[in-house]
Amino acid sequence: MQNDKLKNYLHLHVLVFIAGFTAIIGKLITINAVSLVWYRMLMATVLMFIYIKVAKVDISITKKAFVKLAIAGIIIALHWITFFGAIQVANASIALAMFSTGAFFASFIEPIIYKRKIIAYEIVFGLIVILGVYLIVRSEFKYIDGMILGIISAFLSSLFAVLNGKFLEEHSATKISFYEFLSGVFFISLYILCFGEGFNVNHFNISLSDGLWLFVLASVCTAYAFIASVYVMRYISPYTVVLTYNLEPIYGIILALLLFPESETMSSSFYIGAFIILGVVLLNGVLKNLKKFKKNKIQQTN
Repeated sequence: MQNDKLKNYLHLHVLVFIAGFTAIIGKLITINAVSLVWYRMLMATVLMFIYIKVAKVDISITKKAFVKLAIAGIIIALHWITFFGAIQVANASIALAMFSTGAFFASFIEPIIYKRKIIAYEIVFGLIVILGVYLIVRSEFKYIDGMILGIISAFLSSLFAVLNGKFLEEHSATKISFYEFLSGVFFISLYILCFGEGFNVNHFNISLSDGLWLFVLASVCTAYAFIASVYVMRYISPYTVVLTYNLEPIYGIILALLLFPESETMSSSFYIGAFIILGVVLLNGVLKNLKKFKKNKIQQTN
């Protein structure tokens, strides 16, 4: 029993490591961010469809629910485009540090979606996050374009995460992800046709290296990571899962520094700012879940 628990904890950390490695893959792939996300979502949709057929998952849905999931799918597509765009115009470390501000945005988005009051300490945490961002901007201003894209990506990530929390009250995670990915592919396809170069020979003319990394991104980092995270959550508390996933930027920044020391080594102020943000994210997760734990304990006592 103890061994099984340890295996699940190790599995969870592997998934978080994979999430952090996503930024590294984004740095290795040479095609533009829009095409990258189109390929990622298309491949992931196909792989998830195969999983749905094999596992015989029910994906029936109403038109109203489909529209909601389609909007969320567009948000996810835009989140990934801005995230990989941040990596391409700056670097992985900048993108991951800015991505960490997502918890700050979630503290304001969540009360609106769930119609609850803003918690006082979240405002304080938000001000501390702004301080962390300020330190990064001041020391690495040459990457300002990447920072802006990274912050937009973090906002969009928080928005769809909160929305998905609402959707999970009515639909399975598999159904939600499948329709979101499908609508994301459709949205990006329309963008490429209307504002891009279209689906010409150049769009499909990718190198073998890019093709292999795209497949890893879609299969291991998207389809597998999703299915595996659902499996892990059956055996590990949501608190532990959420808290552990907050380590994603830390893993990613360390990986980027080890693999690309020349382009990823930043100033000391950057690392101070990044770890201020990450520290706030982790502390926020701890406080939120301690509060939830105490509330559940009181309810059980009564």
